[in-house]
Amino acid sequence: MKNLKGKNALITGANSGIGQAIAIRLAQEGCNIAINYRRKLEEAEHTEKMALQSAREAGKESSVQSLLVQGDVSQEEDIIRVVNSVVQKFGSLDILVNSAGIQTEGVSHDVPTDQFDQVIAVNLRGAYLCARETIKHLLAQQRSGVIINVSSVHEVIPRPMYLSYAISKGGMGSLTKTLALEYANRGIRVNAIAPGATETPINESWTTDLEKKAIVESHIPMGRSGTSDEMAAAVAFLASDEAAYITGQTLFIDGGLTLYADFREAWSA
Repeated sequence: MKNLKGKNALITGANSGIGQAIAIRLAQEGCNIAINYRRKLEEAEHTEKMALQSAREAGKESSVQSLLVQGDVSQEEDIIRVVNSVVQKFGSLDILVNSAGIQTEGVSHDVPTDQFDQVIAVNLRGAYLCARETIKHLLAQQRSGVIINVSSVHEVIPRPMYLSYAISKGGMGSLTKTLALEYANRGIRVNAIAPGATETPINESWTTDLEKKAIVESHIPMGRSGTSDEMAAAVAFLASDEAAYITGQTLFIDGGLTLYADFREAWSA
């Protein structure tokens, strides 16, 4: 992608899954990367190793710097420290990718309040606080910047048994649009990607069960699940100057899942 070399990016939840793939792809494009993780340092170190290897293979290793930065995005003081650490290391912060996320399963009338609050705190409140601190920095340095939220198809598709997760992603859509409108004239673009069924650790309940996986993929017009690398490619595009006129949008990367997928057989009959 054009004009990503030398940019400074913070990716939350980058120790695994989509966040990990994004960190690797941005390093491949020449970005300096700050890899945020909450607990599993060894996973973050593995992400860093793969990212630098990717940069090396792309011929950009010498220009790519990396930083491992621990922090729980549900904790305001952690977020402030994380953003300040990135700015101190790299001098500025150009790209924020809000990728940290959790989900819990249960019938809606039995969801414990603390469990509900934790999902909202990580997925929605954490994304807002990371964006808030990034925007403060961008305004203070009079810099343009990019914020990309990792949402979900459940931003628009209800998901029974996962109430708090669906609510958090619906809220992320509004967060994306509101921040995009408010800061468009300050050179700050805000967009989101909405992955569909993607093979990541958070989805192991169906990706590791061939029967369940077949059922899930039968509802996808393209007939397969997505990959973390496909999500990362979209983030690289949205972060680049090739997307300079795009803001306030959620890009659904779902193989057509949101397009009334159950009508596929009837339509093609």
